[in-house]
Formats: sequence, C-alpha cells, structure tokens
Amino acid sequence: MAKKRTGDPWMPAPDYGRSLEGLSANLLVSDMAAAVAFAETVLDATTVYADPDFAVLRQGAAEWMLHADHTYDDHPLSGFVGGESGRGAGVELRLHGLDPDDAEARAREAGHTVLAGAADKPHGLREAYILDPDGYCWVPDVPSQG
Repeated sequence: MAKKRTGDPWMPAPDYGRSLEGLSANLLVSDMAAAVAFAETVLDATTVYADPDFAVLRQGAAEWMLHADHTYDDHPLSGFVGGESGRGAGVELRLHGLDPDDAEARAREAGHTVLAGAADKPHGLREAYILDPDGYCWVPDVPSQG
C-alpha cells in the first residue's frame, strides 16, 4: 500500500536516519492514531512528529519511532507481525523515571490492559506492566523506596 502522508515530513528521512545514535526502537503499529494516543495519554510522551505513516515520540531521555504496518508492505518483517496478538512477545519496553502508579491509573482510565499493577520488585524498582493497542508491553519504572 502507498504511504498515506500528504506533504513533506518534518525532516527528510535520510537526515533523521543519520541523526540516530545508540540503541533505537522502531515499533510497527496497526493504528497510528491509537498508538500515538496511548503514548501521549499513558506514557506521558511528547509527539515530536506524527503523520499517518510515521511518528517520533519522546518521554524524558527516551525516543522511539512508530511505523504504520502499510509502510512495511515490502519489508521482511511484514509477514512476521501479521496476525500476532502481541507483537513484542518477550520484549519489555522500559521507560525509566516514569511513575508506574500514575501510568497505571492513566492506562486503566483509558481502558488499556494492565498486565501487572505498580509494585515494588526485589531488583530495586517499582514498576507496572501495561499493554498498548498493538500488544507491546511497556514498563514504566522508578527506584523503589526500600
């Protein structure tokens, strides 16, 4: 399927690609608007840029990309994600420094699935496990008090 964006993106793709450093996350999503809304509402993320094909989101020092499924029609991952109930099975997307109690409350209020509510863990973090509309597992965490 052709891209749905009309007009020019906020920066040329090659310029953005060359700007990336370290580890980067790119999530394939079935509904761009729903994925952006989840990130803004539950994860308290800021949208750097979004169109029907692509988005860049930021929360604290973390930055990640979203690509709509249709933009990967000719990509090797296109068949891999089709029909999966949880696209990131076995992967935790952690946002360090995001209050898990607040994120859990926002997720429940917005009707998202909370796999595990905020709790102190033996490894020194208070964390919650929340699924986004595509089944990716987000884990906001802060240091526990004990």
